[in-house]
Amino acid sequence: MVTSDNVVRFPGADARQERSSRLVPGRLLEARLARRLTQTELASIAGVSRQSISFYESGERVPEPATMNAIADALEQPMAFFVKEEPPTFGMHSTNFFRKVGADTKRRNMACEVMARWLSQTAYAFDSIANYPAVDLPAFEPSNRGSPGYDEDEIEEIAEQVRQLFGLGLGPISNVVRLLESKGVLVCRVEMPGEKVEAFSFWSGARPFIFLASDKDSGARARFDAAHELGHLVLHRWVDAVEIEDKDRLKEIEREADYFAGAFLLPRKSFPNEVFTPRLTAFVDLKTRWKVSIAAMIYRCKSLGVFDEQQVTNLYKQISAKKWRRQEPLDGPSGLPIEQPILLRRVVELVIESGRMEKDEIRAALSFNPPMIEQLTGLPSGFLMPESAEIDFVPSLKSIE
Repeated sequence: MVTSDNVVRFPGADARQERSSRLVPGRLLEARLARRLTQTELASIAGVSRQSISFYESGERVPEPATMNAIADALEQPMAFFVKEEPPTFGMHSTNFFRKVGADTKRRNMACEVMARWLSQTAYAFDSIANYPAVDLPAFEPSNRGSPGYDEDEIEEIAEQVRQLFGLGLGPISNVVRLLESKGVLVCRVEMPGEKVEAFSFWSGARPFIFLASDKDSGARARFDAAHELGHLVLHRWVDAVEIEDKDRLKEIEREADYFAGAFLLPRKSFPNEVFTPRLTAFVDLKTRWKVSIAAMIYRCKSLGVFDEQQVTNLYKQISAKKWRRQEPLDGPSGLPIEQPILLRRVVELVIESGRMEKDEIRAALSFNPPMIEQLTGLPSGFLMPESAEIDFVPSLKSIE
């Protein structure tokens, strides 16, 4: 039966077992969405009907212990996850800025929404212990109140203002991810096998977050993704879910974030001065210096009028002929490195080294599986896994009287 505190008791639970035998139905749904499984798919794995899974998630029925174990295994979560209410976060979550919405991405986006909450919960678990950098991001709105969008000149000016506020000058940015972390943005890089997730961003209360994909094989494109999400955080904080669900409006919002990324990484007052020829090979050296993809630099040259349409078309044809659309020079393992977040990892390591929290306390506070906590924080695989305690003793002989 459903209890008043939104939990369900497993069959046969007595008063002494109550704490360990309560099921929070919403956690079943959350774990299933994170695994990108339908009710039918989960039911097939657990050996029950789809209707049973529906009943379990609504709290109308309680799974037998053996069934619950099968469900927990399928969802790759410890049993503690299903009996613990959601940990707190920094506050209400904003709209998630996904690159695409619709039926074909719904399952993926719902999984990302769960991971976004887990990321916020993970960071918040250490908020009372560690000092995160203060949030230092400006916020903008379109100057034309009659239009929901920005024009390109407006975005150019905003990008210049942001660079000035960050004290960047007009040269290349050495590390975009480190820069964002220094401004109070909590960044993670997580792999979602089988899904094409470039990045997304959101706010939890007053704290900004960026979720980056880990399967990028181009350091330059990964940097552009981070700058793109910064664009959302400074340009679109006021955008709500209704606008995101409008495909045409979403396309415009994404275009604005892309344009901001180009203007932020390649300032109009300095970058064009280094482009001295429309030869494609010249952009390889520019990529080494600016750490931006060749395709993005050419597009930037087009936007700023450095090249005419014919020159741009010829450059794109050469890119196709050289098969650089998939992989450019300086991409791949031997190319520009992928910028990795370090803030959350260092926070967790500091908390453990200082003795403020033990590894098992972190697992208990968050309750979801340790490998996910490790991915969200950038910790090495196995770092938070339970360690078997070794019990040792030295025998002694009885004294001879």
